[in-house]
Amino acid sequence: MGNFRRKPSADARSAFEMEIAKELSSTLDEIADGRIKVQHIESDFANLPRVDFAMDIDADGRSVRLAVEVLRYAYPRDVQGAVWRLDEFKHAYDPDQFGDLILLVAAESLSPGARDLLRRRGIGYFERNGNLSLKWRNWLINVERPDPPSVRKEAASLFTDSREAVVHALLVNRDKWLSGGELAAMSQTSQYTVSVVLQELTRREWCESSGAGRTLRRRLNEPRKLLDAWAAQWTMRKEERTSWYFFSERPDLLLTKLTDKIESSNPAFDWAFTGTAAANVYAPLLTSVDTAEIIVPPGQAEDLARDMRLKPADKGANVVFVERDGASLLFRDPVPEYPSYFASPFIMYLDLLNGRGRNKELAEHVLKKLEL
Repeated sequence: MGNFRRKPSADARSAFEMEIAKELSSTLDEIADGRIKVQHIESDFANLPRVDFAMDIDADGRSVRLAVEVLRYAYPRDVQGAVWRLDEFKHAYDPDQFGDLILLVAAESLSPGARDLLRRRGIGYFERNGNLSLKWRNWLINVERPDPPSVRKEAASLFTDSREAVVHALLVNRDKWLSGGELAAMSQTSQYTVSVVLQELTRREWCESSGAGRTLRRRLNEPRKLLDAWAAQWTMRKEERTSWYFFSERPDLLLTKLTDKIESSNPAFDWAFTGTAAANVYAPLLTSVDTAEIIVPPGQAEDLARDMRLKPADKGANVVFVERDGASLLFRDPVPEYPSYFASPFIMYLDLLNGRGRNKELAEHVLKKLEL
């Protein structure tokens, strides 16, 4: 790789840019099997708008310049500024003098929304984990690698503890403009927790704002993206599940009979049906379901099963207790035909993503009814 031409007074940011330049150069060399050769890299441009650096390369005997803007952890709002600077560079660029031009954003990591924005604008991107998207003439380079642990941790942090209760409240009230105080009350969390979640969603451009100060309100404008992100984390969670058997001559009356048993046990905690049977009541699709899933707070399953006189069952179980609290029991609803509590449609949808039977098909049916 050629020398990185930069003024002697390099600061921490310029050092980071140099690291990115070296890693981009190495990645190009690795995946192009010698067909791309980096000639030199520079960051000072006479008579051209400034970008972080440009990389002059030889690609199959043709001179090509990559104009690169460098970011760290970037979301759509962060990327937009880089796009403007690259566009300015492009408008002043003379291909007859310097060769073909490719615009590219390089970053420690980019959010899915940031990558989508760049693809729509026809701008390439590079991430330090090796992800690379680049189009030039008849070349198409598209390398996708797993996100680094820091990015996975950041994405997961939106759905931990009380934060997913805020996410749940936003999805349920997706068409409403809400204050931080209203969201805190709905989600039964603190205003600090609400603020953390809203800040992250604003950076991803998944919610919009109106007003300022005491009149500030937020509204979710990308409910499907938020639900998809929650689903990706939901399928990786671990929870306590126990299986039981309850005698019922008619499977179609299973939920009704279980409700009678639960209510007669008079539990001092919230509970809710979820999974296939509950989802099929909310969005009918399957002709019959003979198993019920019930959400109860952690540590309550065995006591409730004993009070209901259920039998433990490794095989042939028709009742499953799922031990959870927090967001799972928010916004539970009674259903008119059933004297029961059902988890919210969002929790039912997430619980159908386990790949069992026709749950995937039912999940899509629930999603369609949610009209996101």
